[in-house]
Amino acid sequence: IAFIGDGTDNVLNSLIVVSAKLGLYLSIACPREYSPDLHLLESLLDDAEKSGAFIEVTEDPKEAANSADVIYTDVFVSMGQEAEREKRIKIFMPRYQVSSDLLKLAKDDCIFMHCLPAHRGEEVVDEVIENSKHSVVFDQAENRLHTAKAVLKHLLG
Repeated sequence: IAFIGDGTDNVLNSLIVVSAKLGLYLSIACPREYSPDLHLLESLLDDAEKSGAFIEVTEDPKEAANSADVIYTDVFVSMGQEAEREKRIKIFMPRYQVSSDLLKLAKDDCIFMHCLPAHRGEEVVDEVIENSKHSVVFDQAENRLHTAKAVLKHLLG
């Protein structure tokens, strides 16, 4: 899995935990000033060692995307960060934008994921999110609905 974008992102934090516990290869490409939480990474070292996970952080999106099975991204400006919008866009764009050229570095049968809503033209271009060969974002959104319903059913008995 290659995650391209904000290393402090909540979705990425979940990917880091799952990767460490399930033994996945996760390559995170982000600007240095938006790197993942070091305490989170350190807290998962034992899990990663037991599961055989490999988690790396790089500033180079091309390095992360190279031969990836999955390219994942999320918004550059999350809720509550609107005041930082201009600064964040300058830092993340265009280097950390998932483009068709970046997607070509991944495996031919790679999938593109995004938790939605996407800010098209920022973290991802239309050609990628609408790409029927690679993009699974709409299936991903539908599956999230069914997962939420199952959790509610379980919690409510």
